[in-house]
Amino acid sequence: MLSKYKLRLFFLIVIFLLPVSNFAQIITGADRLFSESQNLITGKNIGVVCNHTALLSNGTHLVDTLINLPNVTLKAIFTPEHGFKGSAEAGELVNKKSLYKKVPVISLYGSERKPSKENLKDIDLLIFDIQDVGARFYTYISTLYNVVEAAGENNIPIIVLDRPNPIGGKYVDGPVLDENFKSFVGIAPIPITHGMTVGELATFFVGEKLINNSDKVGLNVVKCKNWHREIPNQFYSKWVSPSPNINYLETAFVYPGICLLEGTNISEGRGTQFPFLQFGAPFINSDDVISKLNLLKVEGAELQAVSFIPEDIDGMATNPKFKGQTCNGIKIKVTDPQKFESVKFGVKLLYVLNKLYGSKLNFTGSFDRLVGNSELRELINKKTAPDKIFGSWQKDLTKFEKKRINYLLY
Repeated sequence: MLSKYKLRLFFLIVIFLLPVSNFAQIITGADRLFSESQNLITGKNIGVVCNHTALLSNGTHLVDTLINLPNVTLKAIFTPEHGFKGSAEAGELVNKKSLYKKVPVISLYGSERKPSKENLKDIDLLIFDIQDVGARFYTYISTLYNVVEAAGENNIPIIVLDRPNPIGGKYVDGPVLDENFKSFVGIAPIPITHGMTVGELATFFVGEKLINNSDKVGLNVVKCKNWHREIPNQFYSKWVSPSPNINYLETAFVYPGICLLEGTNISEGRGTQFPFLQFGAPFINSDDVISKLNLLKVEGAELQAVSFIPEDIDGMATNPKFKGQTCNGIKIKVTDPQKFESVKFGVKLLYVLNKLYGSKLNFTGSFDRLVGNSELRELINKKTAPDKIFGSWQKDLTKFEKKRINYLLY
């Protein structure tokens, strides 16, 4: 029988081994707004920038909660790519105006990408609440950038309700955007993975004077509670798919690297039930690719051969690459999000594909926009070793990291 001392020691060890989040549930900025900071919105005419991910812990939507408050007036709902319900396909422009419970719904992913002066005329407070995935080319942060800028231009204060970065608050990697490649999939000089929340990014955009009238922006970030950069990402249990092809939290882990395939003639898995978690092409030999990748050391993930046939899927994919054709490729399973480096994996994958199928691998015009420069494509075409490619962005990445420190809230 264990002595009392050994029993106490055993239970102490168990307690220390259990995930932190088991003892302190993450509370998002949206929940804290209503439980601790409702005075910020009392008596205001509000414009909300959100989509379906703006949920409170009780399952109600931010918009419904605001509508039901007697002392606030919701004037407009502004929506990002994929629309208010998150059901529009990637890149699908949404120009049609609609109403939700008599409140105008205005798309910021159509002919307009920024709230107009006309749409803001009756608003005296903006609120932003959208779940991001932590990659520069995921356009929700481009919408954030434009909305914060519009707030400054129109002298309207803005509240950002913060949410966790699902791929973690410490993973910073990839080329910093070259301003010559600025676009809606690269709105600011940050790396592919920035390791910041939307609240931190908003303060970065303002503090680094990246937006017009940054000195006029009245920004207030309602922070998350109990979220720490060190908490394992898989314990963020309130995950809601932020767009049609980011179906699982695990998809967010691989997305920053695998999304680079969108700028090539390799299928990123659209048109299947596992986009970004599997990828391939008819001309690929799965075992050859896996063998070469394993030689380059892939930490935190397991690779397995897979075949799939992309098809049209309503709300997810229309006319995907290699529609109706058998693609041979790889399915990736992230076993340790703390060790898996998605951007580096994406580069290693492109290096291997170029080495094995150089004459068949093609880059499209969107590749450089996704990466944020033309150098990566040029280095891959020269068959430059991955470690040297990683070194090509390190100087700029180090500069970014030094700036980034000033804006971290957790």
